[in-house]
Amino acid sequence: MKKLSILFILLVSISINAQEINWMSLEDAVAAQKTNPKKIMIDAYTNWCGPCKMLDKNTFGNADVAEYVNKNYYAVKFNAEGNKEIIYDGNTYTNPGYDPAKANKRNSGHQLASYFGVRAYPTIIFLDSEGKIIAPIPGYQKPSQLEIYLKLFHTDAYKDIQTKEAYEEYMANFNYTFKE
Repeated sequence: MKKLSILFILLVSISINAQEINWMSLEDAVAAQKTNPKKIMIDAYTNWCGPCKMLDKNTFGNADVAEYVNKNYYAVKFNAEGNKEIIYDGNTYTNPGYDPAKANKRNSGHQLASYFGVRAYPTIIFLDSEGKIIAPIPGYQKPSQLEIYLKLFHTDAYKDIQTKEAYEEYMANFNYTFKE
């Protein structure tokens, strides 16, 4: 009974400290921008992608990441090989080659993934407060790696970085605050 009580206390304390990202659809995020302008962060993932699952667990499950994203971005989950019809920037995007038999295997790429320049999974896509593409960031990102991009794009510091040297200076002076 004592072990059960300890387990219960442990689970309650974990759930109190856990913070989750408030995911929404791209259409809802773009609509929300009209009344409360924020940038959009899109997680372009696939069902079969191991690094995508690690990103969900290790990075998007990180309390510092979740808190920062929820405060400063609209967060969107996008299955880059899924079959959902998505309306973005006046166009309708689909996945005409989608095969339902391959729902959890490699499938054809969604048209929107191609539009955003997704070439690897996962890719995190950042849009400005008007819904226009800032940059796709390919690959798994640890919390500290993602912190750089979250803050670079949220603060608009990326607009001042025009050279490799300016980027290196930004990186050298970056103050990491997210815990791993």
